[in-house]
Amino acid sequence: MSDFLFTLWFFLPAGVANVVPVLIAKAPFLSNWNMPVDFGLKYRGKPILGAHKTIRGLTIGTLAGFLVFVLQVHIYESYSWAREISDGLDYSELSLWLGLLLGFGALFGDMLKSFFKRQLSVASGKSWFPFDQLDYIAGALLFSSIVITLEAGQYILIAVIWFLMHLLTSYLGY
Repeated sequence: MSDFLFTLWFFLPAGVANVVPVLIAKAPFLSNWNMPVDFGLKYRGKPILGAHKTIRGLTIGTLAGFLVFVLQVHIYESYSWAREISDGLDYSELSLWLGLLLGFGALFGDMLKSFFKRQLSVASGKSWFPFDQLDYIAGALLFSSIVITLEAGQYILIAVIWFLMHLLTSYLGY
């Protein structure tokens, strides 16, 4: 159970960063940030990422992941249960870069997958199993490895649990 809780706790900034762009997509006060990350450019006659990958989503999603991490540091310092589930990671010693890297990495993974979907002519919004479920996990773990190295078992558990959570939340969302 402690491994499961660690997995949820550690990867929460990436999970939040992955879902926030969808939640804020229709926010009217952010409509000026609706510019596509790829600026509408094409590669081999196809969009690089597509219109749904916006500066708004990238910025707000990354910021949300960072803010969740900052909150985790505060909770870690204030509550013993958070120290117990952190599996030996001292959140008060971790670099704040970890929050940014988890958030940005999750969104970068999603954008990289979108590039391949566009190049392979997979329609935007069409399911591309299992890549739609693994993209943000791989991106966040890759980018976070710049500042922290977990055990191999922890990486595997994060991938499996968050993959299954993505499937469950997608099913419940539809």
